Amino acid sequence: RWLLEASRKRPGQNMAIKLSAELVDAAKGKGGAIRKKEETHRMAQANRVFAHLRFRSRNKK
Repeated sequence: RWLLEASRKRPGQNMAIKLSAELVDAAKGKGGAIRKKEETHRMAQANRVFAHLRFRSRNKK
């Protein structure tokens, strides 16, 4: 999903070329799909830190 979204955002006309360029960038560890993956993982990590606080406050009522 992230590869296709990042490919669609690339400039150019031919989707095959945009997708192949995104795949090459992903293999190198850069590109829009990799940025999206890292952002998603950062958000999950941040939410995991506060998960125990939400659980405890819910049980105190």
